[in-house]
Amino acid sequence: DLSTGKSLSAEIIESEFYDGYKAHSTMEPHAAVTMMENDKLTAWISTQTPYPAQESISRELGIPLESVRVISPFLGGGFGGKSAHRQGIEAARLAKMTGKPVMVAWTRKEEFFYDTFRPAAVVKIVSGIDKSGNLVLWDYHQYFAGARGSDTIYDVPNQKNTGYSANDVHPFGTGAWRAPANNTNTFARESQIDMMASKAGIDPIEFRLKNLKDPRMIAVLEALKEKANWNPAKSPSGRGYGIACGFDAGSYVAHMAEVKVDKKTGHVQVLRVVCAQEMGYCVNPEGSLIQMEGCITMGLGYALKEDVEFTGGNVKTENFGTYEIPKFSWLPKIETVILDRNEPPQGGGEPAIICMGGVIANAIFDAVGARLYQMPMTPERVLAAMKKD
Repeated sequence: DLSTGKSLSAEIIESEFYDGYKAHSTMEPHAAVTMMENDKLTAWISTQTPYPAQESISRELGIPLESVRVISPFLGGGFGGKSAHRQGIEAARLAKMTGKPVMVAWTRKEEFFYDTFRPAAVVKIVSGIDKSGNLVLWDYHQYFAGARGSDTIYDVPNQKNTGYSANDVHPFGTGAWRAPANNTNTFARESQIDMMASKAGIDPIEFRLKNLKDPRMIAVLEALKEKANWNPAKSPSGRGYGIACGFDAGSYVAHMAEVKVDKKTGHVQVLRVVCAQEMGYCVNPEGSLIQMEGCITMGLGYALKEDVEFTGGNVKTENFGTYEIPKFSWLPKIETVILDRNEPPQGGGEPAIICMGGVIANAIFDAVGARLYQMPMTPERVLAAMKKD
């Protein structure tokens, strides 16, 4: 009952968050080699979906499924962008038409134009707390991002979650981008939670623990506190420490980030990231650790720099000269902990990326008192937020 939630609220905050389009920007562009012999086709395709690729080629060429063999070499990056396999279909059709082996490889410009983008989105939140700092109102609206990660996760008696379809909204193709929708939704939710904690004058971890009932999420935050050697403080404290947590692919994660903000230029340097993850029984700890580190590194890009520039359907971003992805010089000190559990194994390839936007936004606020409502959080946007706040 949202009206009851409003009546119980001592403080109400209304926010609107924005996220731009992101490219998959893989090192290896889409590529395929096909060869037809004796009415049978062999295809070497850079794809994340070899079985659907086999079915697509069979349908497009009008040949039996058993006459199509798809070989998947190692990908030079995928992240959801190589779920589609249009280049494989194109190469297969050309091979059938010509009777020759055919290779199709997109140029970098074609890669940025033909590949799907992570959808741009808007999230609107109205939330309220009572005089004791308890969440009593949560009205969440996500437009065009997708539902994944839009769960409230906190214990709020009066809450509503509304999603809006993206049909016919985007001027070009959009699709899955590592932890689809969850990066946008976690950025918005965890920024809003941080604002409520600041308004209540409560440490951001303690505020989250105060408003959580899920024992798994609580355990992950407690593990983060220990790993980060956390000292409670109200935000903004001037330290540049941020907190964010979330849920993805069956796993729970919580992050702490330490940032340094150049007040003259707006440049944000992430100095340290601590990540705690509970993923059930961890079958391969070393592999999981590498995934967590990769997620944190990739998350720096969408949080701070990556943005597709366009006018209407004209995509201006054509290469890495205008689309900046993380460099070695960006990398913070990364510390991780995987909780020891004897429960069914859960996903580990994507959860640690979902908090990076929110944790950096919250760390920027803690450092300089400026609230960022849009990703990427470029120096220009940081300076504008500092002037506004």
